Amino acid sequence: MTGTRRLPGVVFALLMLLLMQAAQAREMVSVARPEIHLRSGPGTGHEVTWILSRGYPLQVLARQGRWLRVRDFESDEGWVFRSLTGKVPHYVVKVKVANVRSAPDTRSRIVARAAYGEVLRTLAHHDGWARVRNDRGLVGWVARRLLWGW
Repeated sequence: MTGTRRLPGVVFALLMLLLMQAAQAREMVSVARPEIHLRSGPGTGHEVTWILSRGYPLQVLARQGRWLRVRDFESDEGWVFRSLTGKVPHYVVKVKVANVRSAPDTRSRIVARAAYGEVLRTLAHHDGWARVRNDRGLVGWVARRLLWGW
């Protein structure tokens, strides 16, 4: 009897731990400056591996002092200075071309097309769709399965 009473508590504790890890693993940031350096290590003495543009979404993997270890939509990893990032949600197009539509529906009018790697500002979400704005100010809806970020 004692074993059956402990099992739910242990299961609950494990589930909570997994949920906390999952929430932490999906922490996202975006580039808050016109350009920042993605570096091979946590410090300015490390090699610059990429230059990232404003809005580019990144998944936070770890923290070390004032530096964040991050991953992008292509699974490239590196380090960025935390104060150069922010919490403004953005997506990046992860397919060759994504249709930007007038409404969150595949039957709605296509108002633009967004290319692979294009960064889009997230405005809203609705039933598997994201309302986004491109760098030219055009607003429309894109199926979230075609995007990476938040």
